[in-house]
Amino acid sequence: MTAQDVTASRPAARPASPHITLRDVSLTLNSRAGPVNILNQVALAVHPGETLALLGPSGSGKSSLLSLIAGLERPTKGDVTIGEAHMNRMSEDDLALFRRRNMGIVFQSFHLVPTMTALENVALPLELVGDPGARGKARTELQSVGLASRAEHYPAELSGGEQQRVAIARAVVHAPALLLADEPTGNLDGATGKEVADLLFSLIEARGMTLVLVTHDMRLAERCGRIVEMRDGRLVPAP
Repeated sequence: MTAQDVTASRPAARPASPHITLRDVSLTLNSRAGPVNILNQVALAVHPGETLALLGPSGSGKSSLLSLIAGLERPTKGDVTIGEAHMNRMSEDDLALFRRRNMGIVFQSFHLVPTMTALENVALPLELVGDPGARGKARTELQSVGLASRAEHYPAELSGGEQQRVAIARAVVHAPALLLADEPTGNLDGATGKEVADLLFSLIEARGMTLVLVTHDMRLAERCGRIVEMRDGRLVPAP
């Protein structure tokens, strides 16, 4: 498929103010061979409730772009804003607190704490902000992803698909407005990956969250309302 911006067949009307704005964002990292340009003058707007796929091959810069949106990396140049928050102007402590309150992140490799049960993993974001109802909310969220009976199991006792369901529950348990997903089905077989994708998109639709999804899988990308292709650290413009 040629580079293009794919719009859903029945797009929702977009509000005037974007939820996420990147203005001429560049990222350069140092290496032994010298500076390496990872991202080059990226401009992007993502509106509230929109589902956006960042599509591209490995090394194209899409995961780095997601890290900038999450505030896990800071741009060398440019500005990243979520709502009124300027991500690259915030302290590390403020960024961590902002993430806990406003966004969930789903990784390809699950990143569950191996010494915690499924319930404890899901409750962790709420416990970090002192929510007294953390365990109850985590149990409800595990039920929503079909894992109520696995609450007391440790990650090593769960299948890959179950671990990713736990990771999704952990990412949404605090009701974030924004969900970032980096190759969420990349470590799963085809059938399990489809089940996880079905779950992910049903949660997004039911809760009205904004989604930014990184993938190299066109079939997964096409489930989003819009696709933007990345190549060599740049967004490829629509024809």
